[in-house]
Amino acid sequence: MGGRRSATPVGRLARLGFVDADRAARLVSVGPLADLVGQEAVLEALASSPDPDLALLGLTRLLEARPSGDVAAAMAADDDLRARLSAVLGTSAALADHLARHPDDWRLLADPEATASRPTEAGLRRGLLQAVGADPEAATPVASGSHGAVLDALRVAYRRRLLVLAARDLAEGLTVDDVAAELADLAAAALDAALAVARAELGPEVEPVRLAILGLGKCGGRELNYVSDVDVIYVGEPLAGGDEEAALRTAVRLAAAIARVCTTTTAEGALWEVDAGLRPEGSAGPLVRSLASHTAYYRRWAKTWEFQALLKARPVAGDRVLGAEYVAAVQPFVWEAAAREDFVVDVQAMRRRVEEHIPAGQADRQLKLGPGGLRDVEFSVQLLQLVHGRSDESLRSPHTLTALAALSDGGYVGREDAASLSDAYRFLRTLEHRIQLHRLRRTHLVPSDERDLRRIGRSVGFRSDPVAELTHTWRRHAREVRRLHEKLFYRPLLQAVARLEPGQARLTPEAATARLEALGYDDPAGALRHLEALTSGVSRRAAIQRTLLPVMLGWFADSADPDAGLLGFRRVSEALGTTHWYLALLRDAGAAAERLARILGSSRYATDLLLRAPDAVAMLASDDDLRPLAADELASEVAASVGRSVDPESAAVAVRAIRRRELFRVSAADVLGLLDVDEVASALTDVAAAAVAGGLQAATRAVEQELGSELPTAIAIVAMGRFGGRELGYGSDVDVLFVHEPSPGADEKDATDAAHAVANELRRLLALPAPDPPLLVDADLRPEGRQGPLVRTLASYAAYYERWSLVWESQALLRAEPAAGDAALGARFVTLVDPLRYPRNGLARDDVREIRRLKSRVEAERLPRGADPATHTKLGRGGLSDVEWTVQLLQLQHAARVPGLRTTSTLAALESAADEQLIDAQDAETLAAAWRLATKVRNAIVLVRGRADDSLPKDQRDLAGVARLVAGGGATGGSGAASLVEEYRRATRRARGVVDRVFYG
Repeated sequence: MGGRRSATPVGRLARLGFVDADRAARLVSVGPLADLVGQEAVLEALASSPDPDLALLGLTRLLEARPSGDVAAAMAADDDLRARLSAVLGTSAALADHLARHPDDWRLLADPEATASRPTEAGLRRGLLQAVGADPEAATPVASGSHGAVLDALRVAYRRRLLVLAARDLAEGLTVDDVAAELADLAAAALDAALAVARAELGPEVEPVRLAILGLGKCGGRELNYVSDVDVIYVGEPLAGGDEEAALRTAVRLAAAIARVCTTTTAEGALWEVDAGLRPEGSAGPLVRSLASHTAYYRRWAKTWEFQALLKARPVAGDRVLGAEYVAAVQPFVWEAAAREDFVVDVQAMRRRVEEHIPAGQADRQLKLGPGGLRDVEFSVQLLQLVHGRSDESLRSPHTLTALAALSDGGYVGREDAASLSDAYRFLRTLEHRIQLHRLRRTHLVPSDERDLRRIGRSVGFRSDPVAELTHTWRRHAREVRRLHEKLFYRPLLQAVARLEPGQARLTPEAATARLEALGYDDPAGALRHLEALTSGVSRRAAIQRTLLPVMLGWFADSADPDAGLLGFRRVSEALGTTHWYLALLRDAGAAAERLARILGSSRYATDLLLRAPDAVAMLASDDDLRPLAADELASEVAASVGRSVDPESAAVAVRAIRRRELFRVSAADVLGLLDVDEVASALTDVAAAAVAGGLQAATRAVEQELGSELPTAIAIVAMGRFGGRELGYGSDVDVLFVHEPSPGADEKDATDAAHAVANELRRLLALPAPDPPLLVDADLRPEGRQGPLVRTLASYAAYYERWSLVWESQALLRAEPAAGDAALGARFVTLVDPLRYPRNGLARDDVREIRRLKSRVEAERLPRGADPATHTKLGRGGLSDVEWTVQLLQLQHAARVPGLRTTSTLAALESAADEQLIDAQDAETLAAAWRLATKVRNAIVLVRGRADDSLPKDQRDLAGVARLVAGGGATGGSGAASLVEEYRRATRRARGVVDRVFYG
């Protein structure tokens, strides 16, 4: 039975794709469509249209209107006509209405001359002027005929052009660029025709006037929709010798009449709204101004958004010469607007206000104004144009996609980003056109009705599942547009470029030399050579550098050493310039460019690390990327890298590469003020611990390979000194003790030999020559110092400490903490030494005297010759050693009864001592402040100079750089250096007073 039904007209039509096959069968069974039953080609064309039912109904109405000629026969015989008419009728109910009113207009779609190619702007103007009875060749065309008839004639002529354009668009796949440009030209022709009608309406008695109509917005940019408001500005001037006031009164009457001609609804409908709201002072201002009045307004009163609107100003109708004079007069204001205070912020705020005013419930369907909509693309492009177009005239196109291509060619927008935005913009504009074509109504909302979505989806080429495919593609483009809008529209580089003085945004040799001297570069000639090396040529790399460097020169100049910063940037760029992501990162990603400039101009240490692994610049994209890795995450990465290595040397290279990367991460975050001094110390300790653990893993594997068996002993590495206290600085060695315990049944000598081999191999691997900061593993705090064995068994340590331990060793053990290797063995070592470092009865009086004697000896003998005790951060008065010995004395005296003192951390122990009133709270605060300042200064010295030094620099540039880092970037120049020295002396002088009272008694 199903087979018999499929042979019926209803089944056949359903199979062709008609949704309401019953109605379709009724339409083709009687009346003017009866002959279509046998016209398979016509039925298939209708069925292939976006909405077969709508197309069939439209064709029915056309035939019922009795057009001249046999439409069905013509469609059957003419493939092009069949495709065009079916596409129009299946898309646009409004154009079907037009054909029903003017049934012979179907012939336009069969006319090769009408459909062969895009009409010229002059041809469109001629046709519409002729439609209203005006002479296109006249200097001031004036319409003829009755007013009502002329209005209808204009609408009919306009719709006919629209009909042909829609047919070519839908059936022949015109690009949305071409469609929008033709619509803009058609609107311009309609404005000229409306002006002719307005002149006829006023009559010849009025004062003559030159009237120019400037298109703005989509009309000015030649990217108009099928139905848009047409944004205009009017400029009026009297004829030579005429009365200006009278002429402007005439111009106002003409402008008002033009709006009426276009917007009045007649039997043939209306064209569109003529919107003059973008004129100076908006709706409150005069409808028409003279050129001088316009110029005066923009010079004194215009707001940021008005210059953005003028970006697309174009003469479209009326006196084109006057229109061109207007554009020439206002363009300088447009390209100077970005220099206005808060320009970028104003444009960004305006975009946010537009979004905030979208009616509730519409944002997710708004093609134009919503997030990921057309305005996101347009605002992004316009902001980039206005900022960079001051100095680059290639960016000054009023057309969005042309401007976007120029931005891409100039390196202001990444090629992939520009391509994604272009594709999305074309799709969204096409979708907007298809929505508007249905009823020829001005709307930017994606419909929610499934039948509407199906029609639109089929009209843009989705056939398998039109609704789902359309929705998926639209949402995908919207997400990409929003992502790129937020990336481009809010990039910090825009504000920095906008703040440059005119002429500084392009690096001509003359401008660059003058700017380098003004910014305080010590060697402008050398800096200029770096700039020439970075920006010369026509490569994309050079183009992007020309965009970045005018801003970065200022950022370098804000650092301690601008010349070093620029040199470092050149070296990094030469290392990474061919990678696709590097310059794009600096141009697009947050504050990466400014961060890089600050680091390169502030820290030789970080710069050297970066030059050894330039890929690390990617970390500068976000704060999260600069946060130190957690200790367990770092340890896991190191262990995995060592596990993948084929030999001990390659394992060491892998460990040191990770360490180098993490040192850059920490030092960069430190320079940028993202870490405090305690976080820096903790992060550096975690990096060192991971490296030591990786070295132990590699060394163990090497020795086991040599032995041909597993190690006959367990090994633990105990951190000592700053390493054990989690207080490492950039220039610190790692102090350790090696402890081992033979495996059950193993020969002790063999076990000890194996442990020695591992310890020596570990130190060798981590000290191999390499382009990294060295990691020196120092075991001099072991029993008997350098004279004693490098590795001892736990039992040997126990025997030594029981019989021979001195008070200084108990003091050193205060910072003992397991760092790597066998965790259980490390814990047992700590248990072993706890009674020594936390003596049950505190310190005997002789032991206190011995510690004080040792401290005095250190001050007298270890301070380097020529060093100033007042500015030596480690051994100087009130420096690190003073504070640490004072705290350690308190620990040795009281830790047995005060659990809070049983810590390897200097500051934690000091806080606990204050809590227990072992030291006055104010004194503890004084010591902590001095310790933190000395630590920060010591780290800053390494960061600035690239090498360790314990004394405040004598070189004023280095001292100024240290001062900037210590002050978090706030201190500048010599005054900052002097302030640091004064602050350091004051803090350490106070700390020394506390040490004299608490330590020396």
